[in-house]
Amino acid sequence: MPIGFDDLVHDVMNDWPATIRIFLDFKMGCVGCPIACFHTVEDACGEHHLDRAAFLAALREVVES
Repeated sequence: MPIGFDDLVHDVMNDWPATIRIFLDFKMGCVGCPIACFHTVEDACGEHHLDRAAFLAALREVVES
């Protein structure tokens, strides 16, 4: 199942550890953040003012490779 905007950040990083590099590359402080277990990918993109489509595409690319 591909990563979606409704997935929790913590779950994404836990289920696919390679995605941690994507969070770091996009300058997101989600790694180790206590809010990561409550925020969805969409929430995190909003908090960090990211292009959500580009971020989701990067996450999916690393998972598929």
